[in-house]
This record gives sequence, C-alpha cells and structure tokens, in this order.
Amino acid sequence: MSSETLSSAADNSRRSPLSDVKTLVTLGMLTALAYAVMAICKIIPPIGGFLSLDVKDTVIAIGGFLFGPLAALVMSILVPFLEFLTVSDTGWIGLIMNAIATSVFVCPAVYIYRRKHKTSSAVLGLVVGVLCLTVVMVLWNYILTPIFYHMPREAVVDMLPTLIIPFNLVKGTLNSALIMLLYPPVSSALRKAHLVAPSQHLPTGEKPRFNYAPTAVSAVVLVTAILLVLAMLGII
Repeated sequence: MSSETLSSAADNSRRSPLSDVKTLVTLGMLTALAYAVMAICKIIPPIGGFLSLDVKDTVIAIGGFLFGPLAALVMSILVPFLEFLTVSDTGWIGLIMNAIATSVFVCPAVYIYRRKHKTSSAVLGLVVGVLCLTVVMVLWNYILTPIFYHMPREAVVDMLPTLIIPFNLVKGTLNSALIMLLYPPVSSALRKAHLVAPSQHLPTGEKPRFNYAPTAVSAVVLVTAILLVLAMLGII
C-alpha cells in the first residue's frame, strides 16, 4: 500500500461531493454497509457495561476518504440516526454520543488526508482523529453519562483514566488499522465498477504500486488492538 494506492480513488473535481447521482448511490451503499456493520457489532458485550465497540467508523471513513469531509459528516450523523430509529436502546443521548464520536474521529482524518493524498497524510489524519475522539469523548461522557445512567459525576471522573480514555484509544486505533488495510482494495473495486472517478494523482494508464510496509504495520496494529479489546472484555 503506497501513497499512490491510497489516493487511487480520490476525485479532485470542483463539484460538490454530494452533487452527482452516482456519488449519492455509492454513499447510500456505504451508509447501508456501515449500518449493517454497526448492527452486527451489537453482539459484542459493552465494555464496562456501557461502552459499545463497533467498527462502523471504518466504513464511514472510507466514504470520506473517497468523497470528502462533507460526505463523511453526513454519514457520521445519518448512521447513528438510523441506529436511533431501529436498534438503539440508549435514546437521544446515545444518538448524540454516537454522532459526535464518529464525526470527531472521521472528519479530521478525512480533512487531513484530502489535503494531500499520501499514506503519510492518511496516517497523520487517523492519529489526529484518534486523539480528537479520545479528548472530546472525555468531555461528553462527563456531561451525559451521569444523566443517562443516574450516577454521580464523580463516578464518571473515576472511570476516565481507567475505562473511558483507554476504550476510545483502543476503539480509534482498531478502526484506524482497519481503514489502512481496507481502503486500498475497496477504493480500487469501486473504481473498477465505475462508482468512483479514476484517480487524478497517477499518470494515465499507470497502476498503483503495492507497498508491503504500511500493510504489515497496519496488520500488527490491528492484531494488537483486537487483543486489547479481548483483554478489556475479560476474555483473555
């Protein structure tokens, strides 16, 4: 996976990312996929009794990498809203928390990557996204968790360093590793299906080169994040 590979599906046209019918169809497909991934992840027991782990952010970030920050923001709100209407048991507070958590992770990563379509920009964007997710969710857990669970705010403060901060770091890292592994093949497949415009960052006719180093690092990070999740669930 190289900088050329990561930029293989980027469209540099000046049109709005939401102005094209084909784009809307593709975003609809990705939104449906993100919803399905969220629903499947419901089988994972909540960590600490209330922190739900899912990887829908991976799909939403891939959509954002392809179509830009506005598309990422729309998906970040739409998928939690659909969850709220169908399978959620956390009401409006869960809707707010999910939408904020997804958008603060995905949108900074997408914005940074779209400025320069390089592997390094993708990595930097995802690191910034993980940090934004962790910091922002400290604030929103402090504000809303006591209201929803009817617990003292001091109890939430005690959970911040031992549960909430580690959870968001691991969740963000898990999604980041999946994004780095899945974005190149997904973008390539969508481009071959003519659902995404050809890359404007490669010379005409040149195929993106595969770089094993980022893939290997992402795989190691993914395995590490999965092991951490299993440890937090008490399975290992």
